[in-house]
Amino acid sequence: MSAPQQHDQQPDPHRWWTLFAVCIATFMLLLDVTIVNVALPDIQKDLHSSFEDLQWVVDAYALTLAAFLLTAGSLADRLGRKRVFIIGLGLFTIASLLCGLSKSPTALNLARALQGVGGAAMFATSLALLASAFTGRERGTALGIWGATTGAAVAVGPLVGGVLTEHVSWQSIFYVNLPVGIAAIAITVRMVRESRSPNPDPIDWGGLVTFSAGLFALVFALVRGNAKGWGSTQIVVLLIGAVVLLIAFVAIEAKTKRPMLDLHLFKVPTFVGASVAAFALSASMFAMFLYLTLFMQNILSFSPLEAGLRFLPITVLSFFFAALSGNLTSRVPVRLLLGVGLGLAGLGLLLMTGLDADSKWTALLPGFLIGGAGIGLTNPALAATAVGVVDPRRAGMASGVNSTFRQVGISTGIAGLGAIFQSTIVGNVTDELPRGAHAQLPPAEVLAQGSVRAVPAPFHDAFVTGWTASLNEILIIGGAIALVGAVLALVLVRSGDFVAQGAHAPAGEQPQPEPAAT
Repeated sequence: MSAPQQHDQQPDPHRWWTLFAVCIATFMLLLDVTIVNVALPDIQKDLHSSFEDLQWVVDAYALTLAAFLLTAGSLADRLGRKRVFIIGLGLFTIASLLCGLSKSPTALNLARALQGVGGAAMFATSLALLASAFTGRERGTALGIWGATTGAAVAVGPLVGGVLTEHVSWQSIFYVNLPVGIAAIAITVRMVRESRSPNPDPIDWGGLVTFSAGLFALVFALVRGNAKGWGSTQIVVLLIGAVVLLIAFVAIEAKTKRPMLDLHLFKVPTFVGASVAAFALSASMFAMFLYLTLFMQNILSFSPLEAGLRFLPITVLSFFFAALSGNLTSRVPVRLLLGVGLGLAGLGLLLMTGLDADSKWTALLPGFLIGGAGIGLTNPALAATAVGVVDPRRAGMASGVNSTFRQVGISTGIAGLGAIFQSTIVGNVTDELPRGAHAQLPPAEVLAQGSVRAVPAPFHDAFVTGWTASLNEILIIGGAIALVGAVLALVLVRSGDFVAQGAHAPAGEQPQPEPAAT
């Protein structure tokens, strides 16, 4: 995608209103990634949802958000970023109403998918609008505020969801978006400046279809694999189909003159590092929020509000360190912020392990503190890197790709960790039971939900011990994903890859002159 016309590079007199509108929209759409987590037990009871339904409540949103981000960016270049941003806000607000009115898991998940489409239009244009409105050091400040907003939204979701679910209803977590969405639309219409590309890319329908279908097939197979059997015809066909479609997507993008995903971006090691870091953070820490919430509410029997309050350490630390990271991007090489941030996120997940039947929520506290700091350090650095290593005219596509990797990380992380969790739960619980007693256990899908009431009373302790053992396993896997991402970010992100324009590169990452030939 191309960047704004030249006149859009001048300082915008309403730039702080633009930042306000973008932050409101970003907060709302990212809040809906995690706000539903503490409401899942109530949704499960009210709509009689299965474990797979609970996964899809989160994944349906993240999946469509990932699938349509790049296409939304292309449309924004053609129709105008402000216009597409407003359309996204409208879709998101309407879908939120439909979520609250849902009477079945299917209806809720379809509405969540529509929310994701609206969220894609908002997310795809957010960084491009900021890049158009801000220059120089102000851009670093704006990205720091935006990064703090993203960290706070993801982390504060459980608290807001807990308050609304416990004192109003689970439907209210969606209804709260209505006045916020309307206010954001009003501010955007009045205060945000329009920008578009003078030479917009055509819509890449081949890329859109193959990428969306391939990603859906992959996530669907991961979610259904345990129930259907990994060797079943349906799952094998879905996995093969996902591979074929994603390979076809890469082939189409390589041959298309104006692709929605320019593969040449991945020739820049720093861009690859930022994409890997975005995926790793989402597939590890953010994906784990679902299972940590089930532990809090179904194993420890906390109410939605009580569970949300116990996520506050992540909220506070991520917000504080995001603001710090936003300021440091002008003085510290971002590879250090990415590496240290992801390293702390991985360490935080590893510190949460060692849970057993006697564990209290405080066993998670050290990991919450360290992990929250890691989230905060990583988010603004990711934003700065995504738009800092490409020509300003390609900032829209670059930020869209980075956001896509974030959402693909959440959707595949939840599905993949859930598949591992569900596949080990029966074995871990059975290991704690007397011989032959496993015949009295409910199915793996019911066990995975963590509902102690579904297990015969004599087996409660064995069930909790086995359940926490499975949770420990995916915490280790999540921690490993984050640590691998940290190493790759440190190795791949290089100062010389940042663009020469000082207004578009973090000050700590100005390109270095080439050494003289000897």
